[in-house]
Amino acid sequence: MSREWLDGAEMGREWLLAGVLVAVVVVTVALSVLVPGAIADRAEPEPDTAPDGRLTLEEISISDGRVGGETLDLAADVRLEHTGGETENASVELRAVALDSGLVVDSQRVALEPLSEDRELSVTDTLTVDRGGDYRIEALVYQEGRRTTVGEKEVRGTDALSPDYADSPVTFHRFVRHPLPVVEYSVADAGTNRSTLSVSTHLTNAGESTARDLEVVFKARQVDSGIVADEQSVRIDTIGPGETVTPETELTVPDQYNYHLDAVLWEEGVLLETARSGASLDPTETVPVNQTERSVELDVGDFESEQEETPAPMATETPEAVADDGGPGFGVLTALLALVAGLIVAARNRTRGD
Repeated sequence: MSREWLDGAEMGREWLLAGVLVAVVVVTVALSVLVPGAIADRAEPEPDTAPDGRLTLEEISISDGRVGGETLDLAADVRLEHTGGETENASVELRAVALDSGLVVDSQRVALEPLSEDRELSVTDTLTVDRGGDYRIEALVYQEGRRTTVGEKEVRGTDALSPDYADSPVTFHRFVRHPLPVVEYSVADAGTNRSTLSVSTHLTNAGESTARDLEVVFKARQVDSGIVADEQSVRIDTIGPGETVTPETELTVPDQYNYHLDAVLWEEGVLLETARSGASLDPTETVPVNQTERSVELDVGDFESEQEETPAPMATETPEAVADDGGPGFGVLTALLALVAGLIVAARNRTRGD
Protein backbone atom coordinates (compact mmCIF):
# COMPACT_ATOMS: atom_id res chain seq x y z
CA MET A 1 0.00 0.00 0.00
CA SER A 2 1.14 3.49 -0.66
CA ARG A 3 1.60 6.01 2.03
CA GLU A 4 -0.95 8.31 0.46
CA TRP A 5 -3.63 5.65 0.70
CA LEU A 6 -2.94 5.11 4.43
CA ASP A 7 -3.14 8.81 5.18
CA GLY A 8 -6.50 9.04 3.39
CA ALA A 9 -7.92 6.10 5.34
CA GLU A 10 -6.81 7.62 8.63
CA MET A 11 -8.48 10.91 7.74
CA GLY A 12 -11.66 9.11 6.76
CA ARG A 13 -11.91 7.48 10.15
CA GLU A 14 -11.49 10.86 11.86
CA TRP A 15 -14.23 12.38 9.78
CA LEU A 16 -16.46 9.40 10.59
CA LEU A 17 -15.91 9.83 14.33
CA ALA A 18 -16.58 13.52 14.07
CA GLY A 19 -19.83 12.85 12.23
CA VAL A 20 -20.92 10.35 14.85
CA LEU A 21 -20.25 12.87 17.63
CA VAL A 22 -22.22 15.53 15.80
CA ALA A 23 -25.10 13.12 15.32
CA VAL A 24 -25.09 12.25 19.03
CA VAL A 25 -25.16 15.93 20.00
CA VAL A 26 -28.02 16.65 17.60
CA VAL A 27 -30.05 13.72 18.87
CA THR A 28 -29.41 14.74 22.52
CA VAL A 29 -30.53 18.31 21.91
CA ALA A 30 -33.60 17.10 20.05
CA LEU A 31 -34.60 14.77 22.86
CA SER A 32 -34.16 17.46 25.50
CA VAL A 33 -36.41 19.80 23.54
CA LEU A 34 -39.02 17.36 22.35
CA VAL A 35 -39.14 15.09 25.46
CA PRO A 36 -38.58 17.14 28.65
CA GLY A 37 -37.28 15.06 31.50
CA ALA A 38 -35.89 12.32 29.30
CA ILE A 39 -32.39 13.31 30.51
CA ALA A 40 -31.78 13.23 34.32
CA ASP A 41 -30.66 16.43 36.07
CA ARG A 42 -27.68 16.15 38.40
CA ALA A 43 -29.11 18.85 40.80
CA GLU A 44 -30.50 17.94 44.25
CA PRO A 45 -33.97 16.42 44.01
CA GLU A 46 -36.84 18.51 45.37
CA PRO A 47 -38.49 17.21 48.51
CA ASP A 48 -41.81 15.55 48.20
CA THR A 49 -43.40 18.03 50.72
CA ALA A 50 -42.75 21.62 51.74
CA PRO A 51 -40.64 22.18 54.91
CA ASP A 52 -42.54 22.23 58.25
CA GLY A 53 -43.83 25.57 59.54
CA ARG A 54 -42.67 27.28 62.68
CA LEU A 55 -44.65 28.17 65.83
CA THR A 56 -43.47 31.11 67.94
CA LEU A 57 -44.94 31.89 71.37
CA GLU A 58 -45.90 35.56 71.50
CA GLU A 59 -47.90 36.10 74.72
CA ILE A 60 -49.50 34.38 77.72
CA SER A 61 -52.46 36.02 79.49
CA ILE A 62 -54.19 34.70 82.62
CA SER A 63 -57.65 35.60 83.93
CA ASP A 64 -59.74 34.28 86.78
CA GLY A 65 -62.71 32.07 86.05
CA ARG A 66 -64.82 30.28 88.62
CA VAL A 67 -63.78 31.21 92.16
CA GLY A 68 -64.82 28.81 94.92
CA GLY A 69 -64.17 28.76 98.61
CA GLU A 70 -61.14 26.44 98.32
CA THR A 71 -60.24 26.30 94.61
CA LEU A 72 -60.37 28.57 91.58
CA ASP A 73 -60.05 28.26 87.80
CA LEU A 74 -57.33 30.12 85.91
CA ALA A 75 -58.18 30.72 82.25
CA ALA A 76 -54.99 30.70 80.18
CA ASP A 77 -54.80 32.27 76.71
CA VAL A 78 -51.62 31.47 74.76
CA ARG A 79 -50.98 33.45 71.55
CA LEU A 80 -48.85 31.71 68.88
CA GLU A 81 -47.45 33.00 65.57
CA HIS A 82 -47.32 30.48 62.71
CA THR A 83 -44.92 31.03 59.80
CA GLY A 84 -43.43 28.88 57.06
CA GLY A 85 -44.99 25.84 55.45
CA GLU A 86 -47.52 23.35 56.71
CA THR A 87 -47.54 22.30 60.36
CA GLU A 88 -49.09 19.08 61.56
CA ASN A 89 -48.98 17.14 64.81
CA ALA A 90 -48.49 20.23 67.00
CA SER A 91 -49.80 20.76 70.53
CA VAL A 92 -49.54 23.09 73.56
CA GLU A 93 -49.20 21.86 77.14
CA LEU A 94 -50.33 24.16 79.97
CA ARG A 95 -49.04 23.59 83.51
CA ALA A 96 -49.68 25.28 86.86
CA VAL A 97 -46.65 24.95 89.17
CA ALA A 98 -46.81 26.00 92.85
CA LEU A 99 -44.07 28.55 93.58
CA ASP A 100 -43.50 27.42 97.16
CA SER A 101 -43.14 23.68 96.47
CA GLY A 102 -42.40 23.45 92.74
CA LEU A 103 -45.08 20.78 92.35
CA VAL A 104 -47.30 20.62 89.29
CA VAL A 105 -50.81 21.35 90.56
CA ASP A 106 -52.67 20.89 87.26
CA SER A 107 -51.85 20.41 83.56
CA GLN A 108 -53.77 20.34 80.30
CA ARG A 109 -52.72 19.53 76.72
CA VAL A 110 -54.38 21.06 73.65
CA ALA A 111 -53.86 19.56 70.16
CA LEU A 112 -53.67 22.05 67.28
CA GLU A 113 -55.37 21.62 63.93
CA PRO A 114 -53.11 21.45 60.83
CA LEU A 115 -51.75 24.87 59.90
CA SER A 116 -50.70 26.07 56.46
CA GLU A 117 -51.01 29.86 56.43
CA ASP A 118 -48.95 32.51 58.19
CA ARG A 119 -51.20 33.76 60.95
CA GLU A 120 -51.66 34.26 64.71
CA LEU A 121 -53.74 31.78 66.66
CA SER A 122 -55.08 31.58 70.22
CA VAL A 123 -54.89 28.45 72.38
CA THR A 124 -57.08 28.51 75.52
CA ASP A 125 -57.75 26.14 78.39
CA THR A 126 -58.47 26.18 82.13
CA LEU A 127 -56.27 25.15 85.07
CA THR A 128 -57.74 24.47 88.53
CA VAL A 129 -55.60 25.49 91.53
CA ASP A 130 -56.02 26.00 95.26
CA ARG A 131 -57.26 29.44 96.25
CA GLY A 132 -54.65 31.32 98.27
CA GLY A 133 -51.50 30.01 96.54
CA ASP A 134 -48.96 31.55 94.16
CA TYR A 135 -48.29 29.82 90.85
CA ARG A 136 -46.16 29.79 87.71
CA ILE A 137 -48.18 29.11 84.56
CA GLU A 138 -46.07 27.40 81.91
CA ALA A 139 -46.86 26.95 78.20
CA LEU A 140 -44.85 24.30 76.28
CA VAL A 141 -45.18 24.10 72.47
CA TYR A 142 -44.56 20.72 70.78
CA GLN A 143 -44.09 19.95 67.06
CA GLU A 144 -43.80 16.33 65.90
CA GLY A 145 -43.36 15.28 69.54
CA ARG A 146 -40.43 17.66 70.08
CA ARG A 147 -40.53 20.65 72.41
CA THR A 148 -39.81 23.77 70.39
CA THR A 149 -40.54 26.73 72.67
CA VAL A 150 -41.52 27.45 76.30
CA GLY A 151 -43.10 30.47 77.98
CA GLU A 152 -44.24 31.22 81.54
CA LYS A 153 -46.10 33.75 83.67
CA GLU A 154 -46.56 34.08 87.46
CA VAL A 155 -49.86 34.50 89.29
CA ARG A 156 -49.90 35.79 92.89
CA GLY A 157 -52.47 36.94 95.45
CA THR A 158 -55.24 34.51 94.60
CA ASP A 159 -56.53 34.74 98.18
CA ALA A 160 -57.73 38.28 97.39
CA LEU A 161 -60.30 36.93 94.92
CA SER A 162 -63.79 36.80 96.38
CA PRO A 163 -65.66 33.52 95.98
CA ASP A 164 -68.56 33.59 93.57
CA TYR A 165 -71.04 32.95 96.36
CA ALA A 166 -69.74 36.05 98.16
CA ASP A 167 -69.73 38.29 95.09
CA SER A 168 -71.91 41.24 96.00
CA PRO A 169 -71.94 44.89 94.89
CA VAL A 170 -72.73 46.00 98.46
CA THR A 171 -69.68 47.04 100.49
CA PHE A 172 -68.77 49.18 103.47
CA HIS A 173 -68.21 52.76 102.36
CA ARG A 174 -64.53 53.70 102.59
CA PHE A 175 -63.60 57.35 102.99
CA VAL A 176 -60.73 58.02 100.59
CA ARG A 177 -60.07 61.73 101.00
CA HIS A 178 -60.45 61.87 104.77
CA PRO A 179 -59.40 59.08 107.18
CA LEU A 180 -62.80 58.72 108.79
CA PRO A 181 -63.55 55.46 110.60
CA VAL A 182 -65.71 52.94 108.77
CA VAL A 183 -67.58 52.18 112.00
CA GLU A 184 -68.55 55.29 113.93
CA TYR A 185 -69.77 55.62 117.50
CA SER A 186 -71.01 58.13 120.04
CA VAL A 187 -71.92 57.80 123.72
CA ALA A 188 -75.70 57.60 123.98
CA ASP A 189 -75.86 57.02 127.73
CA ALA A 190 -73.35 56.91 130.58
CA GLY A 191 -74.45 54.89 133.59
CA THR A 192 -72.66 53.61 136.65
CA ASN A 193 -69.63 51.71 135.36
CA ARG A 194 -71.39 51.07 132.01
CA SER A 195 -71.85 53.11 128.86
CA THR A 196 -74.23 52.72 125.92
CA LEU A 197 -72.61 53.40 122.55
CA SER A 198 -74.57 54.39 119.46
CA VAL A 199 -72.77 52.49 116.67
CA SER A 200 -73.30 53.00 112.92
CA THR A 201 -71.71 52.40 109.52
CA HIS A 202 -72.42 53.12 105.85
CA LEU A 203 -73.25 50.56 103.14
CA THR A 204 -73.15 51.43 99.43
CA ASN A 205 -74.65 49.42 96.58
CA ALA A 206 -72.29 49.89 93.62
CA GLY A 207 -74.25 47.53 91.38
CA GLU A 208 -77.02 48.09 88.89
CA SER A 209 -79.67 46.03 90.65
CA THR A 210 -81.35 46.21 94.03
CA ALA A 211 -79.70 44.26 96.86
CA ARG A 212 -82.03 42.49 99.28
CA ASP A 213 -82.06 40.67 102.60
CA LEU A 214 -78.83 41.99 104.12
CA GLU A 215 -77.76 41.94 107.75
CA VAL A 216 -75.06 43.80 109.67
CA VAL A 217 -73.84 42.42 112.99
CA PHE A 218 -72.14 44.95 115.28
CA LYS A 219 -69.81 43.71 118.03
CA ALA A 220 -67.88 45.50 120.78
CA ARG A 221 -64.77 43.41 121.48
CA GLN A 222 -62.50 44.29 124.41
CA VAL A 223 -59.03 44.98 123.01
CA ASP A 224 -56.83 43.13 125.51
CA SER A 225 -58.89 39.99 126.07
CA GLY A 226 -60.91 39.78 122.86
CA ILE A 227 -64.08 39.28 124.89
CA VAL A 228 -67.26 40.36 123.10
CA ALA A 229 -68.91 42.75 125.53
CA ASP A 230 -72.08 43.18 123.47
CA GLU A 231 -73.42 42.53 119.97
CA GLN A 232 -76.51 43.52 118.03
CA SER A 233 -77.74 42.81 114.49
CA VAL A 234 -79.53 45.15 112.07
CA ARG A 235 -81.53 43.83 109.11
CA ILE A 236 -81.67 45.75 105.84
CA ASP A 237 -84.49 44.88 103.46
CA THR A 238 -83.29 46.60 100.28
CA ILE A 239 -80.52 48.89 98.98
CA GLY A 240 -81.17 50.45 95.58
CA PRO A 241 -78.55 50.85 92.84
CA GLY A 242 -76.08 53.58 93.80
CA GLU A 243 -77.79 54.03 97.17
CA THR A 244 -76.06 54.36 100.56
CA VAL A 245 -77.80 53.38 103.80
CA THR A 246 -76.68 53.83 107.40
CA PRO A 247 -77.56 50.95 109.74
CA GLU A 248 -77.34 51.93 113.42
CA THR A 249 -77.77 50.22 116.79
CA GLU A 250 -76.67 50.52 120.44
CA LEU A 251 -74.09 48.50 122.35
CA THR A 252 -73.76 48.57 126.15
CA VAL A 253 -70.25 47.98 127.50
CA PRO A 254 -68.33 48.44 130.76
CA ASP A 255 -66.43 51.69 131.22
CA GLN A 256 -62.66 52.11 131.49
CA TYR A 257 -61.86 49.71 128.63
CA ASN A 258 -60.90 50.07 125.01
CA TYR A 259 -62.91 48.23 122.33
CA HIS A 260 -62.74 47.08 118.75
CA LEU A 261 -66.02 47.93 117.04
CA ASP A 262 -66.57 45.22 114.44
CA ALA A 263 -69.19 45.27 111.69
CA VAL A 264 -69.89 42.02 109.80
CA LEU A 265 -71.96 42.11 106.60
CA TRP A 266 -74.08 39.02 105.79
CA GLU A 267 -76.30 38.13 102.83
CA GLU A 268 -78.52 35.05 103.05
CA GLY A 269 -76.17 33.33 105.47
CA VAL A 270 -72.99 34.18 103.51
CA LEU A 271 -70.33 36.45 105.05
CA LEU A 272 -69.54 39.19 102.55
CA GLU A 273 -67.21 41.65 104.27
CA THR A 274 -65.98 42.92 107.64
CA ALA A 275 -64.91 46.31 108.95
CA ARG A 276 -63.32 47.46 112.21
CA SER A 277 -62.78 50.71 114.09
CA GLY A 278 -61.75 51.58 117.65
CA ALA A 279 -63.54 52.99 120.68
CA SER A 280 -61.49 54.30 123.60
CA LEU A 281 -63.21 54.53 126.97
CA ASP A 282 -59.96 54.22 128.95
CA PRO A 283 -57.93 57.44 128.50
CA THR A 284 -54.75 55.93 130.00
CA GLU A 285 -54.47 53.15 127.42
CA THR A 286 -53.40 53.25 123.78
CA VAL A 287 -56.15 54.11 121.33
CA PRO A 288 -56.42 51.16 118.90
CA VAL A 289 -57.28 53.32 115.90
CA ASN A 290 -54.31 55.66 115.64
CA GLN A 291 -51.99 54.06 118.23
CA THR A 292 -51.33 57.25 120.22
CA GLU A 293 -50.87 57.48 123.97
CA ARG A 294 -53.17 59.94 125.68
CA SER A 295 -53.76 60.65 129.37
CA VAL A 296 -56.69 62.97 130.03
CA GLU A 297 -59.51 63.34 132.49
CA LEU A 298 -62.34 61.65 130.62
CA ASP A 299 -65.92 61.59 131.80
CA VAL A 300 -68.08 59.77 129.31
CA GLY A 301 -71.09 61.65 130.59
CA ASP A 302 -69.74 64.69 128.76
CA PHE A 303 -70.36 62.94 125.46
CA GLU A 304 -73.95 61.80 126.02
CA SER A 305 -76.26 62.46 123.12
CA GLU A 306 -79.23 63.33 125.37
CA GLN A 307 -78.47 65.29 128.53
CA GLU A 308 -80.81 64.49 131.44
CA GLU A 309 -80.65 65.77 135.01
CA THR A 310 -79.91 63.00 137.45
CA PRO A 311 -80.99 63.70 141.09
CA ALA A 312 -78.14 63.65 143.58
CA PRO A 313 -78.23 60.72 145.99
CA MET A 314 -79.66 61.60 149.44
CA ALA A 315 -77.35 61.34 152.45
CA THR A 316 -78.09 58.56 154.93
CA GLU A 317 -77.55 58.98 158.69
CA THR A 318 -75.81 56.24 160.65
CA PRO A 319 -78.05 55.02 163.54
CA GLU A 320 -76.71 55.23 167.10
CA ALA A 321 -75.78 52.09 168.97
CA VAL A 322 -78.49 50.93 171.38
CA ALA A 323 -78.39 48.65 174.40
CA ASP A 324 -80.06 45.29 174.56
CA ASP A 325 -82.95 46.61 176.76
CA GLY A 326 -83.74 49.40 174.32
CA GLY A 327 -82.16 52.23 176.45
CA PRO A 328 -79.20 54.40 175.42
CA GLY A 329 -75.83 52.65 175.68
CA PHE A 330 -73.04 53.76 178.13
CA GLY A 331 -70.14 52.99 176.02
CA VAL A 332 -66.52 52.55 177.03
CA LEU A 333 -66.41 55.54 179.46
CA THR A 334 -69.17 54.09 181.66
CA ALA A 335 -67.34 50.77 181.88
CA LEU A 336 -64.14 52.49 183.03
CA LEU A 337 -65.93 54.50 185.74
CA ALA A 338 -67.53 51.33 187.10
CA LEU A 339 -64.16 49.60 187.23
CA VAL A 340 -62.54 52.50 189.17
CA ALA A 341 -65.43 52.61 191.66
CA GLY A 342 -65.10 48.88 192.30
CA LEU A 343 -61.39 49.20 193.05
CA ILE A 344 -62.01 52.03 195.56
CA VAL A 345 -64.64 50.04 197.45
CA ALA A 346 -62.37 46.99 197.57
CA ALA A 347 -59.46 49.05 198.96
CA ARG A 348 -61.67 50.65 201.71
CA ASN A 349 -62.95 47.29 202.90
CA ARG A 350 -59.40 45.97 203.14
CA THR A 351 -58.33 48.99 205.23
CA ARG A 352 -61.13 48.39 207.73
CA GLY A 353 -60.23 44.77 208.04
CA ASP A 354 -56.66 45.61 209.02
